[in-house]
Amino acid sequence: MAEIKLNNVCVEASGATLLHNANASFRSSELIALIGPNGAGKTTLLKCALALMAPSAGTVTLDSRAIADFSPIERARLVSYLPQSRPLAWPIRVRDVVALGRYAYGASTAKLKGEDAAAVNQAMRDCNLDHLADRRTDTLSGGELARVHCARAFAAKAPLLIADEPVASLDPSHQFQIMALIRAYVDNGGGAVVVLHDIAIAARFADRLIWMKDGEINANGGPDETLSATQMKQIFAVSAVVAKDQNGWSITVTDGCA
Repeated sequence: MAEIKLNNVCVEASGATLLHNANASFRSSELIALIGPNGAGKTTLLKCALALMAPSAGTVTLDSRAIADFSPIERARLVSYLPQSRPLAWPIRVRDVVALGRYAYGASTAKLKGEDAAAVNQAMRDCNLDHLADRRTDTLSGGELARVHCARAFAAKAPLLIADEPVASLDPSHQFQIMALIRAYVDNGGGAVVVLHDIAIAARFADRLIWMKDGEINANGGPDETLSATQMKQIFAVSAVVAKDQNGWSITVTDGCA
């Protein structure tokens, strides 16, 4: 188990307030979707949670200890991170990319053994990558490459996963595949925080939705508690029809009302 807590976190930069009095907790066994328009402060919130950005005020703790007090290796063993941009500087084998998830444990991608090899093998299986193990990453489709990055994160065996737009630029089928993988990771005891722009997918897979606008958390709760036409108008300035049936949630935007 692991838990990150943000208490009254504020971030100011160049005279602008990027985050204002943010309070949130991320823990194992829960999938949280962070949603809101561009510029709402979602990535800033995640960077504070990962100690990649220091708050101007407030506190961030990991298991009740100031997260800034952890070494990068200690943090990497507790929290795995998938940033928005995930470039690969050179074409390398799929298996070697996944093995990078064991870097925090001192593993060499060329000589995996013991727990490191077992973790990589399981991540490859979970993400259906065994048949691509020796393929170069520059030959993969967008959906295949997204699974590779997920496997790298899973191989770390960290209690928490933070993913900034993990399904961006993917077609609907691959969006569902990636979210199903993250959902399975959580169902097996992990915890995940993901930034999403597709509200229906967020509601389908997440246990909790954190809604943000203008650097503030507007609402925090389950889809049944927080997802409504009123909330869509308040956060995204659109009129929408929100419905739920046996097949899940549907959100139809009928008019922009900014």
